[in-house]
Formats: sequence, structure tokens, C-alpha cells
Amino acid sequence: MEINDHSPLLSYHPAADRYHQMKYRRCGRSGLLLPEISLGLWHNFGHNADFTLGRSILRRAFDLGICHFDLANNYGPPFGAAEENFGRILKKDFAQLRDELIISSKAGWDMWPGPYGNHGSKKYLVASCDQTLKRMGLDYVDIFYHHRPDPDTPLEETMGALDLLVRQGKALYVGISQYNATDTAKAYKILGDLGTPLLIHQPRYSMLDRWVENELMDVLGEKGIGSIAFSPLEQGLLTDKYLKGIPADSRAAKDGRYLKAALISKEKISMIAKLNEIAIQRGQTLAQMAIAWLLKDQRITSVLVGVSKPEQLDDNVAAVANSNFNEAEMNQIKAILGA
Repeated sequence: MEINDHSPLLSYHPAADRYHQMKYRRCGRSGLLLPEISLGLWHNFGHNADFTLGRSILRRAFDLGICHFDLANNYGPPFGAAEENFGRILKKDFAQLRDELIISSKAGWDMWPGPYGNHGSKKYLVASCDQTLKRMGLDYVDIFYHHRPDPDTPLEETMGALDLLVRQGKALYVGISQYNATDTAKAYKILGDLGTPLLIHQPRYSMLDRWVENELMDVLGEKGIGSIAFSPLEQGLLTDKYLKGIPADSRAAKDGRYLKAALISKEKISMIAKLNEIAIQRGQTLAQMAIAWLLKDQRITSVLVGVSKPEQLDDNVAAVANSNFNEAEMNQIKAILGA
């Protein structure tokens, strides 16, 4: 599909104070700093999206000090489209700013037909990275992830492929996503023995999805592995959008793949309403508090947000101003969450 690149936007000149708008955290025990808020291109950057709006979102993000943009080979629709559009925007607006950006991508989910277009083999990961670089017009990505565990491929092969990509100069750092604590520790050991550190883990993590707290966060802390949480707002559930029901223009109403309307129960709405009351007492929106709640843990390097309009970034970034919770707030939240 051809994209109309004749955008009415003027030439981009980034805000001079951009790095004063954001806080940055060291990624594990590495030399890399990441912004506390990073931008994911999972939604709203496919061929069905408004290209000019995508440019506006990325510009606003960078003006706010968000210098980390996160993609994957199959983000779209169709697969690969987000990387293609990002590559066009990069060329138009950020060509002279490449060295100020952290650009990451991933492979591990279904991408092309046949036995080599999915999972965790060296064949798939190396081909995926090559395709990603071509789509974005880059010589290298800063971080390349294995997108999900693959129990049918030896972990040594998958980690060996990530090590190879670093040695080939196609990725500066490597990471994993959604691995459990045991496999994360194994991956760390394998990569360490190969001489390529495991930089970062990208888990799904929010106030409503806390599986990482069982063992994974301890492993990340002990090994010095950074972390970046995705879906911090639980696909919009941790906002004030659903407090009075399911709006017709919401993701739950329009696209049930990621947030099913049937899962938004009265009990869950009641829980979210109580959390919203605490957020108001803190002088935050619910979305801001949900992001701040993740950032309260120093083992979280960054929180990955996705937006459909530039102004949502301002709301998200405001969360970094207050990521501390007093004991009373923590006890109230634990009682609401049942933990």
C-alpha cells in the first residue's frame, strides 16, 4: 500500500529543552540510560493509520524527551507496516537526530508464511532483523528482542542468534520479552558466556497484571537486567475512559482483540473507580498514577506507552513528576487490588 507522504507539516525543529522534560534511568548495570517514558508503535502506525498524525505523535514525544521508540517486525497492519512508516518518518523528521535515538524492534511472533517465519530459530531471527533494518532504512537497531519464549527451540540457539546480531553490528544490545524468571536467568547465563550481556526484559506489567512480581523482578534486580513494562494502562482500562461504561469509540467497543468488552465487569469498574479516587487525591489522572505506580520500583527502567494523539503524551509524561507513594496510599491500593 502506498502512503501519501505529502504531509502539510512544517520542517521539524526539536524543542531545545527536551531533555529537561524527562527523567532518565540506567538500564540495569549497563551504560545505557532510557527515558522513564518510552513510546511504543504497536498501534496507530500501520497502513490504516493517519501518517501525518503519526509524525505529530513522534515529534511531540521527542520534544518531551522521549528518545526511545519501540517497534516489532509484525506491528501494523499489515505486518511490517509500522516499521515502514517509522522509517519514512525517521527520514523526514529525524535523519539528523539518529544518534539521539534509541530504536528497538523485536521478532518472535507470526510474520511470514512457512516454517521459518515465526518463533525463535536462528534462521527466523536473523532474517527478521535484516528485514527490519531494510524497512526502517537503518544500519542497526539499538535493541533487538526475542519477542516471546519458544519452548520448541533450544534457548542456546535463540540466544546465539541474538549474540550473532550484535557481533554482525546489526544490534547494539539485545533483550527478551515475556520470559518467565527461570528462562530469563538461563538466557542471562547463556548470553553472558557468549560475551553479549542481556540488557533488558520487556514484560507485560500493570496494576491489574502483576505476574512479574512473583519471581521475575527479583531475577532482574539480582542480575542487573533492565526492564521496560508494556501495557501499563491495560489497553486503556486504567484510565477514566470506562468509569461510566464502554464508550462507543473505545478500543473495547471497536477492536476486541486486545481488550474484550466482556472482561470489563462491574467488579472491575468498581475497582478502577476506587483507584481513580486515590489518583485524584494525589493530584493525578488514573493513567498517570498507573504509570507512576510502575515507576515506584527502581528495577523498572522505563514504561512503554502507546497513544492515539500527541496530547496524550503530555498526560503520560506528567506522571514522572510524582512516582512516590506514601504508606497510606500503598495500603489503600493493595487493599483494592487484593494484594
